[in-house]
Amino acid sequence: MSDVIVETVNLKKYFPIKKGIFSKVSKYLRAVDDINIRIDKGKTLGLVGESGCGKSTLAKILLLLIDPTEGKVIFNGNEITNNKIKDLKSLRKKIQIIFQDPYSSLNPKFTVGKMLKEIIKYHKIAEGKNAEKKVHELLDKVGLRKTDSTKYPHEFSGGQRQRVCIARALSLEPEFIICDEPVSALDVSVQAQIINLLIDLQKDMQLTYLFISHDLSVVKHISDYISIMYLGKIVEHAECNKIFNEPKHPYTEALLASVLDPNRINQNGKIILKGDLPSPSNVFNGCNFESRCVKAFADCKEILPKLIQTDDHSVRCLLYKNESSEVKPFNC
Repeated sequence: MSDVIVETVNLKKYFPIKKGIFSKVSKYLRAVDDINIRIDKGKTLGLVGESGCGKSTLAKILLLLIDPTEGKVIFNGNEITNNKIKDLKSLRKKIQIIFQDPYSSLNPKFTVGKMLKEIIKYHKIAEGKNAEKKVHELLDKVGLRKTDSTKYPHEFSGGQRQRVCIARALSLEPEFIICDEPVSALDVSVQAQIINLLIDLQKDMQLTYLFISHDLSVVKHISDYISIMYLGKIVEHAECNKIFNEPKHPYTEALLASVLDPNRINQNGKIILKGDLPSPSNVFNGCNFESRCVKAFADCKEILPKLIQTDDHSVRCLLYKNESSEVKPFNC
């Protein structure tokens, strides 16, 4: 078994909602609510859910951009949630991110070469001619030419700009990369190219990914395991093929039903997800998916489901409460 590189323990992030002239806290927005995950070195965990379910907040906590309300983040066996400022520089080299928008995440006043050189020099990866050589190597790795180092971001297509963003993430030779919807702003044909590039880089450099998306059809091609997130909680986790072939949670089934399947002639029997995502600030006595679930029954309003193990799945649903046992943090 591979070594665990990233682990979260009972991770929570609650944002206070204040009202009134004295800004009194009236309730909390539960963006991340008791998340336990483990990601093995060289593996990819796909994190899927609707907009507003807490995926990007979880990413920011893992990047140490915001502090959790409760819980721990463990990287390479060491807790990093309470790291001092002086320790962050070394951690930044090991944990990197690829953003959703490849245009707004690049400085329009810098050429690609200058941007990459600044990063390489600041972190003392290389100096002088070696820094320039490193820039050319990075561009070659992501499928760009050496001459592209003299261009500005606006001179590239969307797919090329995302390749530049990947090169920037690789410039510090990280161990763990968070891919935050890295292909959602690209054309479908370009999406496939970027996904294939990420897969090749992972094999060559033994990278570990957290791949965030709202589209199951995208994560299918890159993920070893998939976690389904809803209103700050993981509601299902399993190997990639298990999620697609044997989904257990009604929310997962609804997400799969939204994926176009050219091989399926009869579309009847699909679960259609109705209604908007409830506010994460709502207090739920029972299941937070009950109001949108076509399989809900009386207990769903009153009993809060736990994440439990059934077969090779972890699932948070009362439909399986009599078949399984409470699960510990799952490996990816």
